[in-house]
Amino acid sequence: MKRLLGWILFACLATCGLNAQAVDTTVCAVLKDPASFNGKTVRIKGTVVAGFDQFVVNDGDCGLNVNGIWLSYPPGAKAKSGPIAMVELKPAHNFDGKAAPVTLPAVALTRDKAFKQFDSLLTQRHDQNGALCLGCPRYQVQATLVGRLDSVAAAGVQRDASGKIVSLSGFGNLNAYPARLVLESVADVTPKEVDYSASDAAVKKAQSDNSGVNAMYQGMVDQAGAQAGQGQRFVDPVATARKLAAGMSPSPTTTQIQADVALLPVPKSKEQTGVTLDYGTMNEAADAGAPEAMDAPGGVLYNCSFNRDRLPGLALTFAVLHSMQLVSDTRTPQPGNVIAPLYVLEHNAWVVAATGAVSAGERYLTLPGGYLMWNAAWPSSDQIGNMETALDDFLSKQDLLSK
Repeated sequence: MKRLLGWILFACLATCGLNAQAVDTTVCAVLKDPASFNGKTVRIKGTVVAGFDQFVVNDGDCGLNVNGIWLSYPPGAKAKSGPIAMVELKPAHNFDGKAAPVTLPAVALTRDKAFKQFDSLLTQRHDQNGALCLGCPRYQVQATLVGRLDSVAAAGVQRDASGKIVSLSGFGNLNAYPARLVLESVADVTPKEVDYSASDAAVKKAQSDNSGVNAMYQGMVDQAGAQAGQGQRFVDPVATARKLAAGMSPSPTTTQIQADVALLPVPKSKEQTGVTLDYGTMNEAADAGAPEAMDAPGGVLYNCSFNRDRLPGLALTFAVLHSMQLVSDTRTPQPGNVIAPLYVLEHNAWVVAATGAVSAGERYLTLPGGYLMWNAAWPSSDQIGNMETALDDFLSKQDLLSK
């Protein structure tokens, strides 16, 4: 009995010791001085968002261009929640800039009841009565998170005077986040259901006039048939994106979309585009900075990943268009946008995705958080203004990005 009590006391002291090592801090404190927390175990209270190309913990506006800490699970966690789409920059074999490999100590994830609730809530998506709600999560989660904090001095890409990328670092989508929390445990899980009532009501009202099936999607489904081994109809997003781009009316946006689509990899082609497409979850932390084995134009690889389970129908195609615009803007910046913040890059990408949706015959497009960006029932005189207002509100209020 004494020996058993001794082990219990030892376990308690060990656990208490581990908890004592965690530094209590806030999201904004970390983001304003990431280097001072690098490698430390921290405890943070905040709101976790698993959005379209976000998997972050935030706590309001910190007055920065990016106001969230990227969230990741330890390798092998096999969790389901995470971003729905993501573009990650990696140094190719022929990259001659600065990208020092970063190897960090391992952490273990506590998969208890609180974590399972946390993971389950963040995987649920909002169904807008059949209308297109692109990557819309049903819940955000308020929680207390404990994990290892990783940081870099400067997130994203750095360029020389000619515009060439000479250094890249950072975490998450477009490597734009200077801090990453690798989760060890979660507590105090409180679901916060996202309010889609306004966009749902607008769509329901408009659907009373026209509730037909998207003709383009139905045609592509009939042509593609059922994908082998899948329990659902599957449309090839690359083929659909190419078909969309080829059929668009001439305009500056059409020209841009066609240039974006031209960057998509061609099966069995020997030409190196520097772009890869992967499907699955993208929620585990990996060592950063190590060069890949292949070469790429400019020495930079753009790995585009998509959670196909949360992008049904043509939503996957629009997500591909969105990601390819991010690639295009990063690889070949538009004049005046060479050092554009993530807000501007996301704005351009969502314009491209929305244009694709409208061209495909979608009658509605809702963004995560309930921002209705497109409604075919709007008067033509209001469409551009309504779209810009919804997009600005989404990027500044939902994604907490600043211009």
